[in-house]
Amino acid sequence: MTLEGTNTYLVGRDPCWVVDPGPDDEAHIDLVRREAEDRGGIGGVLLTHAHRDHSGGVDALGVDVSDVADREQAGPLVAIATPGHADDHFVFLTADGVCFSGDLVLGTGSSFVPPDGGSLSAYMDSLARVQELAPTLICPGHGPWVADPVKKLDEYIEHREARECGLVEAIERGERSRTTLLAEVWSDVPEELRPAAALVMEAHIEKLVSEGRIEGNLDE
Repeated sequence: MTLEGTNTYLVGRDPCWVVDPGPDDEAHIDLVRREAEDRGGIGGVLLTHAHRDHSGGVDALGVDVSDVADREQAGPLVAIATPGHADDHFVFLTADGVCFSGDLVLGTGSSFVPPDGGSLSAYMDSLARVQELAPTLICPGHGPWVADPVKKLDEYIEHREARECGLVEAIERGERSRTTLLAEVWSDVPEELRPAAALVMEAHIEKLVSEGRIEGNLDE
């Protein structure tokens, strides 16, 4: 689910700022430290969110994480609150529009959004918010850079909306089984990712119920 692993970014020079130190991996942290020294040292550390694949290396790096608030400047970056994948999720934006997106947008595939009483609604709002910021480049927490942010953000929003339409259509024709809904609407998901897809489906169901578009009395 982390694709090739977690991306760590060093932004700026004299000093640089570290975005997502990554996991507690000695070789990785040593490389981050050496690269930072070549850039004039570390001015601060920022986390897109606290999941361990992004934050596990903080202690080994030996630099405290900077607390940020929405729209707050942190070194060369502005923090933008983007909850959904996690309650504490932020993206960070440079003055020239480079967006360090954490797990809001991945370089390949779609992000995991858990069922959590409104997380998917928040996630969709966060996508729309970043869309309004019109980033010039997206540097995700996992996978390759996204050179066409407009297209990628459109795809992400359309992807979620298509899942929702599939759920609504199946439920409206009388399907009540969660197992069948998952098999039908997430038919393109590999078998090893079906447990994660089942959780994402629950987040979609929560959202649709809260919006009054479906009733929540589904069967297993």
